Amino acid sequence: MNNRNPSPLQADLNERAAAEGLAMAGTVSVPVELRRDYYKKWLDAGQHGEMAWMARDPERRTRPELVLPEAKSILVFGLNYYQPEPDRRGRIAKYALGKDYHKVFLKKLKRICLWLQDLGAVNRPYVDTGPLLEKPLAELAGLGWQGKNTMLLNKEHGQWLFLGFILTSQSFEAGAPQPDRCGTCTRCIDVCPTGAITGPYQLDARKRISYLTIEHKGSIPLPYRPLIGDHLYGCDDCLDVCPWNKWAKPTGEAAFSLRPYPDLRDMLKMDDEAFHQCFAGSPIRRLKRARFLRNVCVVLGNTGSAEDVPALREAAGDEDPLVREHAQWALEQLNPC
Repeated sequence: MNNRNPSPLQADLNERAAAEGLAMAGTVSVPVELRRDYYKKWLDAGQHGEMAWMARDPERRTRPELVLPEAKSILVFGLNYYQPEPDRRGRIAKYALGKDYHKVFLKKLKRICLWLQDLGAVNRPYVDTGPLLEKPLAELAGLGWQGKNTMLLNKEHGQWLFLGFILTSQSFEAGAPQPDRCGTCTRCIDVCPTGAITGPYQLDARKRISYLTIEHKGSIPLPYRPLIGDHLYGCDDCLDVCPWNKWAKPTGEAAFSLRPYPDLRDMLKMDDEAFHQCFAGSPIRRLKRARFLRNVCVVLGNTGSAEDVPALREAAGDEDPLVREHAQWALEQLNPC
């Protein structure tokens, strides 16, 4: 954990976090400054794209006391999710290789909340679902620093940490932020296929492969399709090249274990029922069939072979226009003449 000389209360928190399999625990005092001006400028520039929820009531995102008026502290936790890249067609971001982390992580936080309730505290746990700016909070709590790709970076775990929070009326001693250790390195910026990292600590979400393959609901813009390469769901390119990630250790959370999936060619044959059965319990399931098969078609258009053409031809007659359009594009890439 991040405090070398913790108070008895912080030591108890660290022990309970470790018992839940959490890699890190830190604390932030409320009220707290959360880069309001930076966030507002980012929203005003429209760089959040179709993620309208990020622009909804931005004041609450930068003022936790508006979420829980009784809050005195925010407890910040990191859960390691790293595992090696599997050898199969179509890359899936490592955070989505196993079960949905929202449910797995939230159960752990709720058990910690039971302890806080015994102390007489009012609490609200969040894992990606609450109006909190996660990475600035984690940085203030001492879990790491925000790297040039804007991801939280930790010396021991690299960037492979899920972040979760508990707003609590229990008072904790605030953690100490870590210094920025990125130095002159620009590997994350240089490797980004779509130029989404527009400069150090600057990110245009609309250009991210994670955004295009997950958050974006419609047709993937033509200029970006070849750049997506073999990314089926999300993108870890900037994480994979970060020098700090060379010390990452595989997660000990069994729920994140690699799930077997059919080959891309067979995925194209899935109807709604087969899709939901295949991805039950996975964050990929929220994408729904049409958007996922859209991604399959793009990956096959970039990396497929003649053996994939029959499946793509069948997909080009799919009942969903989104699938039809991207299947036809893929066929044109594999048969340019």
